[in-house]
Amino acid sequence: KKKLKISGRELLSVPTQVFGLDQLQVLEMSPERESCLRYRMELLPQEIGRLRNLTCLYVDSNNLKQIPAAIGTLSCLERLTLSNNSLSSLPAEMGALQRLHSLHLANNSLTELPAPLCQLKSLTFLDVSDNKIRTIPSSIRHLEKLETLLLLFNSLESLPEDVCLLRNLHTLWLGNNHLRSLPAAFGELVNLDWGYNYCSCNFEGNPLEDPPPEVCSRGPEGIRDYFSSLRRI
Repeated sequence: KKKLKISGRELLSVPTQVFGLDQLQVLEMSPERESCLRYRMELLPQEIGRLRNLTCLYVDSNNLKQIPAAIGTLSCLERLTLSNNSLSSLPAEMGALQRLHSLHLANNSLTELPAPLCQLKSLTFLDVSDNKIRTIPSSIRHLEKLETLLLLFNSLESLPEDVCLLRNLHTLWLGNNHLRSLPAAFGELVNLDWGYNYCSCNFEGNPLEDPPPEVCSRGPEGIRDYFSSLRRI
């Protein structure tokens, strides 16, 4: 088998027979989104590392509390979905997933953007919405290919200037955080679809003061002009 979907309201663990499928490429252990179900699996076993040919691993809407270090041996992995679990941390070994381009971590219990994620230079999509993240490490600048970054419903009080180096960003959602200001170079993110797709850059639900919301609505040029005028004062 190249693709396997395991389902069941009472799913508690990965059946041991799965680890013998060394040619498996896609493994799905998530309920259908429309069902609103949640499976009960709390742990991915270390044996997951035997599935060296996996390109996609879907484990949304379970009750995972930790991810084993063996995840780092899945060198072919391109897509990993771990949303709607109970994760408060991620193993450093995830930084070895250098083919990973899509990572879903929404609705967990992360309090910071894990540093290993900033080593994933192939990453183009990262969703860490609805966590408890308070800070973004400056090493985020290494995600040079990142196109979509979703940070809604966290506890961010500031953004590092390094975010402004992500020049390939097309979508950046920052809604419902605690941001009072933006980095002075924020207007350099010219690839955001300002004016064409409002949802591509979202600030709603933040107590922004610098620049104020009406300036943000003018797009990158308005933000650049705003900070330029402050430098002239």
